[in-house]
Amino acid sequence: MTVDASSWPPDARRAAALGRLFRRIGRAVALAGVCLPLVLIGISKFTQSEIEGVEPLLTGTPWLAWLPALLGAAGASYLLGVVEVATAVLFLAGLRWPLAGVAAGAFGAATFAVTVSILLAQPIWDTESGGFPWLNSLGQFIIKDVALLGISLVVLGEGLLRTGAERRGP
Repeated sequence: MTVDASSWPPDARRAAALGRLFRRIGRAVALAGVCLPLVLIGISKFTQSEIEGVEPLLTGTPWLAWLPALLGAAGASYLLGVVEVATAVLFLAGLRWPLAGVAAGAFGAATFAVTVSILLAQPIWDTESGGFPWLNSLGQFIIKDVALLGISLVVLGEGLLRTGAERRGP
């Protein structure tokens, strides 16, 4: 829906223009904020140090322990890496194709929901600092995924809206 702002006072028109500018910038930063960790952490899943680092997280989380049991530590890490990099590609493709945005939002939401769920199974409080609310390094690493989960859900919703708009036509 477009609003005719030509009758608005100059200050209101300037504020609206700034609002649109910051929304565009914010969307670009949010997209980079999702894609960069997905790609950089995703490609690291193919390294020995990441394979060794992710294995205790998976085996220590009851609902994820089946992954290394079924695929081995390396296979589980590789699978996660492929999903993360593919999800980043879908986020970028979603800029042009709404269905890619739907897939990106769904895969991103699933990825980050699973990652955030690790907060429920692993020790995340820094006991040396007195526990809650002081996060240890694992908690600090994972807590940011709450925001990435939110961005993924927004992309999913916007993709669904764009897909529906395309089907309705002009």
